Amino acid sequence: METSLQQHAVTEKRPPLSLTIEDIRKDFGDYPALDGVSLKIAGGELVALLGPSGSGKTTLLRIIAGLEFPSGGTLLFGDMDASRKSVQERNVGFVFQHYALFRHMTVFDNIAFGLRVRKRSQRPPRHVIRERVLSLLELVQLSGLENRYPAQLSGGQRQRVALARALAIEPSVLLLDEPFGALDAKVRKDLRSWLRQIHDETGHTTVFVTHDQDEALELADRVVVMNKGRIEQIGTPDEIYDNPASPFVFDFIGESSHIPVTIQNGQVHFHERPLDLGANGLSDGPAELYVRPHDVEIVEGAAQSIPGIVRSFRRHGATRRLEVEVGPSSRGVQHVLEADMLPGPDIQPGKRVNLRPRRYQLYREQIA
Repeated sequence: METSLQQHAVTEKRPPLSLTIEDIRKDFGDYPALDGVSLKIAGGELVALLGPSGSGKTTLLRIIAGLEFPSGGTLLFGDMDASRKSVQERNVGFVFQHYALFRHMTVFDNIAFGLRVRKRSQRPPRHVIRERVLSLLELVQLSGLENRYPAQLSGGQRQRVALARALAIEPSVLLLDEPFGALDAKVRKDLRSWLRQIHDETGHTTVFVTHDQDEALELADRVVVMNKGRIEQIGTPDEIYDNPASPFVFDFIGESSHIPVTIQNGQVHFHERPLDLGANGLSDGPAELYVRPHDVEIVEGAAQSIPGIVRSFRRHGATRRLEVEVGPSSRGVQHVLEADMLPGPDIQPGKRVNLRPRRYQLYREQIA
């Protein structure tokens, strides 16, 4: 970015609020959308709620916003119990996936809207509103476009306007629901780094929902992985990626494959074949070995490695991704490990290879 954001950021007058979510539940009929969720978010922190559809992440965001009320539990904004406060009382800024801009209003009027509709006693003077809108336009790099209408903007520009409108009211908390979901991949990537810069300059407590793991890992200070209305793991991007707490997190974050193994005397065995892998403290018994493709190497010797037959390979960025059938099928399922290798000697389908994980995670066998 050519110009420093520091020159254009509208300084937050109050210290950013912390959020405390205590045992929040939300039922839709007999369906528990949230099942006892607890989470503390520090003031000024940027937190991603990450999970598949139906995991409860959007429901939690709407409860923080005041668009839904919990069936049980407590929500604190700082020291204030906001569990039953209205959207207006919470003073949150909300950015939706599909912009939600007023089509009949100019960019300027869209950004100014939240300030103009305040009660007269709380409404800033007209010149203050104008200064704030123009400052925000410069912050989101849209100076000179204040007289355009949403239909005259690109998708990325519309989302910048939506963010400026959310910031205009000086929100206590900034909430974003799949903010880049409607944009193409290139624009989405550009806006991710831009949003992180905006956050660092303005310092708002920010919570955003996404199902895009790359987005969460790149943007967030901490990631909250959700599944079936519960929190599976909370941690920094490095903690979530490098030390997933459950098979679900390992499988959902990044690419992975897994095979059934057995732990015997502190050593991993695959179909009675001992591997050169430690049990990482797991007690004897059946387990699942999870590994990422870039952590699997092809080795020359067959001893203590995983033998298999290449089923297919395809280009995968700078590497080639091999799909390797390993071990006999069980319950009619053929186990497959994926491995990344640099371009080199051709490895055609049908070739026998030996694999060894460099890094891996063991979990107790999951009973279906």
